[in-house]
Amino acid sequence: MPPAADTAADYFGSMIASYDSLIRRAVPRYEEMTQRLLEYLPPTAKRVLELGCGTGNLSLRLVQKYPHAQSTFVDAAPEMINVTRSRLIEKFPMAAAQAVFRVKRFEDVSHDDGPFDAITSCISLHHVKDKLRLYRHLHEALAAGGTFRFADQMAGAPGTHNGEINWNRWVEFCRQPGNCTEEEIQSLVDHAAAHDFYTPVAEHLQLLEQAGFVNVDCVWRNWMWGIVTAERT
Repeated sequence: MPPAADTAADYFGSMIASYDSLIRRAVPRYEEMTQRLLEYLPPTAKRVLELGCGTGNLSLRLVQKYPHAQSTFVDAAPEMINVTRSRLIEKFPMAAAQAVFRVKRFEDVSHDDGPFDAITSCISLHHVKDKLRLYRHLHEALAAGGTFRFADQMAGAPGTHNGEINWNRWVEFCRQPGNCTEEEIQSLVDHAAAHDFYTPVAEHLQLLEQAGFVNVDCVWRNWMWGIVTAERT
């Protein structure tokens, strides 16, 4: 597992070799969640933005869904961008040739990067503390009628034990035979304490509306993971 890192980008950039394996061993129903996220994206889009492309697991599916779109892939870790670019060049060279790859923080995305017909992200936005600012920037970066869809880890509702229950179920999943080692679990827990900012579903929806989005909804949940959808008029 990677050593202690100053930022989330440093942490993930140092675990390129194990990332694809670990995410499937540490995130229950990962493949189902990714597929559901794709299903809630619009059937067509000319310009697509993915926040937190990682090693390209969702990126590859996006270019399959939108083979003629110009896709922009953003990640704060240059190592992740390089892996995604290489995988796209190998499997979808035409899509890779017209794709845009940017090493930048999600918070620095602005209307100058767009406009996009669809913005999406899978298990990345919890690294952003000021989500209202982020959502305002993304709203500005969307074209009129554009959509925003993301899957992420969610906090439990305030005043309940939901968050504790969800967290314990996650640790139990990680400890199942064939999933994570105790060293891996401790590394994930330490990373979460240092870099993660979980937000309750109701707060996500409220912040999205404050940022100008409409038709906000949570369309899928499994323990601490969920999928949220929103539109720009």
